[in-house]
Amino acid sequence: MTSKPHFHVAAGLIWRDGTVLLTRRPKGTHLAGYWEFPGGKQEQGESLEACLEREILEELGVRVKVNEHLLQVDHEYDEKSISLHLFHCSRLVGEPQTIGCDDMRWVNPQDLDLYQLPPPDIRIIPFIRNLAEGMR
Repeated sequence: MTSKPHFHVAAGLIWRDGTVLLTRRPKGTHLAGYWEFPGGKQEQGESLEACLEREILEELGVRVKVNEHLLQVDHEYDEKSISLHLFHCSRLVGEPQTIGCDDMRWVNPQDLDLYQLPPPDIRIIPFIRNLAEGMR
């Protein structure tokens, strides 16, 4: 019996005026049309922090500083398993643009339920809401 592939995915929380940035996955990708926190799959030999900086630059054209690792969520899909690593990020240079995603939105954490998110992202919504409350 073969085991399914396992991937590490880095996702960033980028805040602006009490809202968090969401991006929509483009057509032709796994979970196309779903909203997610920006980031992507770690490449071999790459740290999670470097992965997140690279992915955000590729998807949004903005340079970020990856700060603290906030949490990890493990999830099993039918064809693969992932470990989603959530980091707090600071925007350093540039204004986000939809380069490698279909759309992006600044969303109030209380409104995250209005967006179709992948299962691992749904599981971190309560954590993000608690963070937002602590930032007030």
